[in-house]
Amino acid sequence: MRLRPAAIECAPKGDCLMKILALLVATSALALPASAIAQPADALAEVTAQEERTERVAKQIWDWAELGYQETRSSGLLQDELAQEGFDVTRGVADIPTAFVGEWGEGGPVIAILAEFDALPGITQSNSASRDPLADKHAGHACGHNLFGAGSLTAAIAIKRWLEKTGTPGRIRFHGTPAEEGGSGKVYMVRAGLFDDVDFSIHWHADDENSAAARTSLANRSAKFRFRGVSAHAAGAPERGRSALDGVEAMNMMVNMMREHTTMDTRIHYVITEGGSAPNVIPDFAEVFYYVRHSDADEVRALWERLEATAKGAAMGTGTDVEIEIIHGNNPLLVNETLARMMDGKLRELGGISYTEEERAWAEEMSASLGDAAKPLETASRIGPYSKSLGYGSTDVGDVSWATPTVGVRTATWVPGTSAHSWQAVAASGHSIGAKGAQLAAKAMTLAAVELFTDPDLRSAAREEFDTARGEGYQYESLLGDRAPPLDFRE
Repeated sequence: MRLRPAAIECAPKGDCLMKILALLVATSALALPASAIAQPADALAEVTAQEERTERVAKQIWDWAELGYQETRSSGLLQDELAQEGFDVTRGVADIPTAFVGEWGEGGPVIAILAEFDALPGITQSNSASRDPLADKHAGHACGHNLFGAGSLTAAIAIKRWLEKTGTPGRIRFHGTPAEEGGSGKVYMVRAGLFDDVDFSIHWHADDENSAAARTSLANRSAKFRFRGVSAHAAGAPERGRSALDGVEAMNMMVNMMREHTTMDTRIHYVITEGGSAPNVIPDFAEVFYYVRHSDADEVRALWERLEATAKGAAMGTGTDVEIEIIHGNNPLLVNETLARMMDGKLRELGGISYTEEERAWAEEMSASLGDAAKPLETASRIGPYSKSLGYGSTDVGDVSWATPTVGVRTATWVPGTSAHSWQAVAASGHSIGAKGAQLAAKAMTLAAVELFTDPDLRSAAREEFDTARGEGYQYESLLGDRAPPLDFRE
């Protein structure tokens, strides 16, 4: 085949080569994979160009540390950043004021990037490597969702710029998903149909190591059990009282006996959120907050019936009444190994995290606080082995994964050995080490999106696996029922 010089009009340097390659492929003269022309290096350069944005946004959300469904400023910041980049932003979706969707592009496929930004209550810490709780704060980013939001923002903008530069057809959609910690924000968004036309979803999470292994999660459901009794003087007229706290304690006792008769994957935990104010006043109100988890959503439903039976039995036995409010519920994560292996390959291309001398000194001090859980700092520079396993946490990404093929990645945002929901995780999430991990995640998500936009065979294989895993006639069912979002559950 001979190309006429006039057939190709291009600017100097790389643009001309890209157009020549595209023409060769279009005419079947050269059998190159689409990704060879996609120039993923350009997309990575867009991530690198946003390094300052990643750290700035992550630190600002870390400073605010807003709880689930109360993330007004954090959500607003992400929306504003997207709008400034030309995304069409729809605010307050799924009847949640802090939930939103930002989209750019036209045609297909549609790829969603998930972003979280809620903090956890009851844990505070500066970004010091030694214990330093903050008296003026009552929450902290102990799960790194400030990094999650910032890294996903960077990835979405980089992908948008790449789509625009290359003229690749497709839409990048940013899902701002509030209240992952106990609020199941994504479940309401799935239930509202916001993923119905999404072809693939990509997410990531803060961690103490780098991995794209296919790790599933537990389904879970939570509820507040509110007992109401009759108050009276505990010494002067005890016969007139009916203790709501007795109802809570009777329920807890029966549930703890029930644990012996459950399957191995079962996890049940609770906290008494209100039990009275003075010992000499029989409390007429008490509340206990329960979580039930299992790898099978149907088993969660079965366990839940037994849990509610203990509550009703406790109320009957103590002469009290009980009301039950389901707060959240998540389906287990449906792993797509076609996508997971692709993401694992992208992460290995990128490599792990390297520390500066100052960061290493900080990490060494932090590592000393981890005791036997500490891992070598070099762990952050490595990529963990690929495997498929059951994870014992729960996430509302699970419901997304049953709506559309979904893939995730974890990066070393925390000092190796750090546990989520710890003060050490809060500190690293507000440190430059955390921001580096968010940048690595943004690069991995960006490369994965480029591959999905440009490789129809990958898309077909992932979709086939997804359809097979869900089974013929699959119908989505949330563990929340039809309840409205619990916008006040952290108040």
